[in-house]
Amino acid sequence: MVNPPEPAIPDRALADLRERALRATAVPIALLDAAEPGLPVVWVNEAFEKVTGYGLTEARRRQEAVIGDSALAPPDVGEIRAAIAAGREISQTLTLRRADGSMLACRAVLSPVRSADALTHWVVALQDLTDQLTHDAEQAALVEAERRERRSLGLIAQVSDLLMDVDDPHALREIAAILRRSVVRWAQFYLDDGGLRPTDGIVSGQVLTGRGPRHRNVLRPRGHDAVQLLLDGQNDRPFDLAVDGSYATGSASDWLARHVVDQLESLSADDDHAPLPQDGGVVVFPLPGRRRVLGVLVVLVVGGLRELEPQARTVLELTARRVGLVVDNARLYEREHRLAETLQRAMLPEQAEVDGLDVWTYYAPNSENAQVGGDWYDVLQVSTDVVGVVIGDVVGHDVEAAAAMGQLRSVVRSYMFDITAPGPVLERVDQLVAGMRVPRPAGLVLSTLTRSDGSWEMHYSRAGHLPALLVRDGAVTALDDASGALIGFGGKPRTTGSARLRPGDVLLYYTDGLIERRDRGLRDGLAALSSVAAGITARDAAGVGEELLSRLADHPEDDVAVVVVRVPSAQDSSSQVRSPRRRRWSLPSEPASIGRARHAVVRTCQAWGIPDSANAELVVSELVANAVLHGYGHVSLQLYDTGDGLRIEVEDANPTPPVATDGHPGRVGGFGMQIVERLADWGWRQSRGGKLVWAKVRPAPLPPSS
Repeated sequence: MVNPPEPAIPDRALADLRERALRATAVPIALLDAAEPGLPVVWVNEAFEKVTGYGLTEARRRQEAVIGDSALAPPDVGEIRAAIAAGREISQTLTLRRADGSMLACRAVLSPVRSADALTHWVVALQDLTDQLTHDAEQAALVEAERRERRSLGLIAQVSDLLMDVDDPHALREIAAILRRSVVRWAQFYLDDGGLRPTDGIVSGQVLTGRGPRHRNVLRPRGHDAVQLLLDGQNDRPFDLAVDGSYATGSASDWLARHVVDQLESLSADDDHAPLPQDGGVVVFPLPGRRRVLGVLVVLVVGGLRELEPQARTVLELTARRVGLVVDNARLYEREHRLAETLQRAMLPEQAEVDGLDVWTYYAPNSENAQVGGDWYDVLQVSTDVVGVVIGDVVGHDVEAAAAMGQLRSVVRSYMFDITAPGPVLERVDQLVAGMRVPRPAGLVLSTLTRSDGSWEMHYSRAGHLPALLVRDGAVTALDDASGALIGFGGKPRTTGSARLRPGDVLLYYTDGLIERRDRGLRDGLAALSSVAAGITARDAAGVGEELLSRLADHPEDDVAVVVVRVPSAQDSSSQVRSPRRRRWSLPSEPASIGRARHAVVRTCQAWGIPDSANAELVVSELVANAVLHGYGHVSLQLYDTGDGLRIEVEDANPTPPVATDGHPGRVGGFGMQIVERLADWGWRQSRGGKLVWAKVRPAPLPPSS
């Protein structure tokens, strides 16, 4: 097949066609004269004039000014000159100033035009990049917004993870550090319990885990107080706090402004890169709880609240809300737990001192359950030679179980003073409980210990409860006679079992929380208890109890109640045996506890073979006296044998630290801590329930008076 011949176009017509095509193209084109210095513009098309606003005359006149405003870096200018000198094509992105003063972002392509191998002209073609750059900017903005959103979500996730551990004493400090690294220049949490205080951890109960001074909100001064309005719930939005402003003395705003300045100046003294108050604006965010504002989050932001980016503000507000909710939950749980435990302990008797017997009692609620339980025990001196011991468990962990427990305890107590035989006592309890319609079933062991001619005999009866154990010379006997149905379901006469006790015998009363686990039934738990009891070497009731707890109650899943009764032996003081080097007692906040604490220390020193117990006796007397006189709630006493001395720990619910004074003017007393200082090394720390005062007694006789 033969191709048809191309149509012949005259040269003049072809040149005219080319010029019209260049003028009509949508690509801005200019022609530069390569033979003249400065490469003057000799021709532009309509697209060039439309895009730049310059015709040929104006483009030639302003050529140098336009190129000078192109914002080209010196290396780019040098590269263009080198390409022109070499006569090679080059492209460059630049910005040109239009005739109307606006800037045109474009890509310029300079191509050489030769005639007979001689360079005669340069063709400049411009590509308008405005739409592309706008699209790229929009895409970049979307990517940046997504990145910021992801970062914000990541920060909130980190905050949530830290708030999961409410017991972490530095959780809020770590959250503030995260905010400082990512959002603000500086951050600090303040919690309000009758006044603001900086805090590092989540506050629970009535004790603040915080640092530094505290603002006492006692008398509110007159004048505008933005911080107090926020704490009172009259304002729920963040605001700028002028740290150099004038506030009423003693107001929350005045205290907070001064404290923030002190904090920042203290940080800058230790770190040259730490921010100063003048480096930004201080912004205060509320920490809202369910019913009230629990505190504030204070941050330092460049430019203050007005310059705070929306994403950063969202992060700060979400963080403040989450912290407020977690603090509120922690306080609510702690109050419920403390109330439940206080109510439970109020229904239990204090550890009794029984003439002729060594008695130790222990109760601990399930730490994972904030409700009231139904475990209880009772030790009462019925008469000079008769002692009653009861241990029981009402089914359930709620107020109904506690009410049933309180009723049963009162009924059993009252009947025991009338009838000393356990079986008949339980029969009468059955009758009364049936009439009272106690809603919960209960099991118990009731026993009486009767002294006759210097020896003791035990009588007991069981109502659906685990048997007491008799430990004698390493052999364990379950006292499982005289068993019967749960209280209220008797229906038949109750029987009474008996056992004659010898010196050195140990009786163990316990509830199922001591031995029962999810992976271990009661039968296996009872076997484990018998095995541990058989190997006990302690010669005092407290030592026996501690050994049981250390081996069996390390992770209880239920309430635990234990009563240990030991018949003293003449060999106790002369024999030295291995014994747990820890003792604990729960004492009521009453003067009688001082004597009981002294007695506990003396007996413990005898059991551990620690000589010269006079110092320890005096130290514990002073510490417990302080807890009774100046504290509140139950007093916890713990003793430890450290190997080089006796360590005494006394805990009460008052967080105020002890102070050594020179006595009380005009009245007796006030020298207690001075006495402790002479006899021991001592200190104190905040505890979850208040404060703990410790003293390590020096193993020496009383120092001479000066």
